[in-house]
Amino acid sequence: MYENDETDLKIVELLMEDGRMAAAEIARRIGGNLSERVVRYRIERMVAERVIQIRPVVNPKSFGYTTVADVFLEVESDSIQEVAHKVAEFECVSYVACSIGEMDVSVQVYARDTNEIYNFVTEVIGKIPGVRKTTTSIVPVVLKDVYEWRVPAEVAASLGNAKNNTKGRGE
Repeated sequence: MYENDETDLKIVELLMEDGRMAAAEIARRIGGNLSERVVRYRIERMVAERVIQIRPVVNPKSFGYTTVADVFLEVESDSIQEVAHKVAEFECVSYVACSIGEMDVSVQVYARDTNEIYNFVTEVIGKIPGVRKTTTSIVPVVLKDVYEWRVPAEVAASLGNAKNNTKGRGE
């Protein structure tokens, strides 16, 4: 497993600010003896280890998909994975997860309007074998999305503490 440290966290925070920031600029902003080459190596290693992904984030509204809905599915217990994988194949679906609790599968759908959501839920999802019930909520406002998630402060602090605890031990 990849061992993250305080420098990795600083690199991640700068890439979240601008995913196209040059390694030279990241090295300059972090300071110390960090070289552009080391920054590039760390980014490549974090990508290879799946710690981070660097890719564009598309704004669906820019393409006319202005309506978002969360759809919760109650599914036959022996069909949960199969239904989840089937739903994940649709282009209008941006998120699929199997859940524990009242509902079995959570789905996020982007559409041009509520009619398109309604048709997709009733005519497509509702007819997938194993789906017993759907509950749909239109989402008018999203305040925070997954690509805006930050490493929690307590984790960042522990990375800093780990570095401080190794000083004086030849590391």
